[in-house]
Amino acid sequence: MKLFFKKPLDVLLAQAGEDGAHTLRRGLSAFDLVVLGIGSVIGAGIFVLTGQAAAAHAGPAIMLSFILAGVVCAFAALCYAELASMIPVAGSAYTYTYATIGEFLAWIIAWDLILEYLLAASTVSVGWSGYFVGLLKDVGVVIPPEFSQAPFTAVAGFHFRPTGAILNVPAFGIIMFIAWILIMGITESAFFNNVVVAIKVTVVLLVIIFGFLYVNPANWIPFIPPQTTDVATGMSRFGLPGIFTGAGVIFFAYIGFETVSTAAQEAKNPQRDMPIGLIVSLAICTVLYILMSLVMTGLVPFERLNVPAPVYVAVDNVGPQLAWLKPVVTVGATIGLGSTILSLLYGQSRIFYAMSRDGLLPPMFSRVGKRRTPWAGTLITAAFAGLIGGLFPIGLLGELVSMGTLLAFALICGGVFYLRVKHPEIPRPFRTPFYQVIAPLGVLACLYLVFSLPRDTWIRLFAWMAVGLVVYFGYAYRHSRYHNRVQSAPTPAE
Repeated sequence: MKLFFKKPLDVLLAQAGEDGAHTLRRGLSAFDLVVLGIGSVIGAGIFVLTGQAAAAHAGPAIMLSFILAGVVCAFAALCYAELASMIPVAGSAYTYTYATIGEFLAWIIAWDLILEYLLAASTVSVGWSGYFVGLLKDVGVVIPPEFSQAPFTAVAGFHFRPTGAILNVPAFGIIMFIAWILIMGITESAFFNNVVVAIKVTVVLLVIIFGFLYVNPANWIPFIPPQTTDVATGMSRFGLPGIFTGAGVIFFAYIGFETVSTAAQEAKNPQRDMPIGLIVSLAICTVLYILMSLVMTGLVPFERLNVPAPVYVAVDNVGPQLAWLKPVVTVGATIGLGSTILSLLYGQSRIFYAMSRDGLLPPMFSRVGKRRTPWAGTLITAAFAGLIGGLFPIGLLGELVSMGTLLAFALICGGVFYLRVKHPEIPRPFRTPFYQVIAPLGVLACLYLVFSLPRDTWIRLFAWMAVGLVVYFGYAYRHSRYHNRVQSAPTPAE
């Protein structure tokens, strides 16, 4: 019974109204939330994974993968918007699942969210490192491969092959720098993020506008490459299966809009501003992804895009006509990926904050400093993310992040449907339109993309979940703050 105990909605709503030195500060406007979403979405997905997914899975049809993933995200975004406006507290999918389905599944999804945010930050740091190393090389400073690449590369399953490197130092360093900014305060973090996102979006628009002038349509033929089978993994590549696999892999690129929901407890007017932040940021980013994927695969044959800095490669292939854009891309990506890391570390630290307040993690994760930020949780998150980014390759990390994201989205869509049926009386400032159709479609679409991911990703996920179960029953289950209510309430779920 304790495993499926639901956190009472009255407790959640009471937390939403808290204010004081021990709580998070409400300092984010609707504009800040939109920029937070854009800052997280427009990052490694557009500067790194777009090219790599085209080369490995879909070819020029990666554009269709982005459309497919965007539609699935739209279902999830509408459901997130309803829950975020109804329960405006920190924790995102973890908090919503705790209120709708129960503690055990809330823990499972929180463990998934660690894949989503922690590994996503690690993934982006690897992409940032690739651009940063290229930027330094252009000015005559060379970082040896031993200190700019991962020491391991994934082969299959749990097999890793050493590369001869020691640590990706730039990847680790950027994580720790961003953590320092986050600890400084939410207002300072929002200002930094707004400036960086403005630079990043400007660079993306420059690549799209000027890149279209030099697109070679021959690079789009065939638009959907013939289906083949990867000898090492047995997975289908290209063709229609490749489009769906590509959608599952690049789903990682969209997780930023959901980061907005983790800011519910720091939004000035969450009931109004959370839906705006979620939906507007997703719409803007989807359009940019589609245009960028068309440009990149049009500038260079897609087979050449499986590199750490594919946008740079695409622009460089044009020749002297776009030579001026190469340093702009490198500088823009190097600066811009920083805002993505900021958004992801921010989201993970707020989820840890919510879990700690519920007793499922040690109290240090919810400890708030003088600047009213969860400094301990932020530092711990950054330390792990930095080490993972410094040790492992981007492809392995990206697939795991996509799996965690899709599972979280499926539970969110299911939670909206459950609450509409079970608790129709709860006030909803934003209501998901046609929830009877959108919520079930969101669940089914997410699960379909989950099953399209490579087999090795499933093996790693099960291993990760096994560790999560050990932690839950070893610590969280015994320290849960709300289990004692089970003894006194005959129907705790309600």
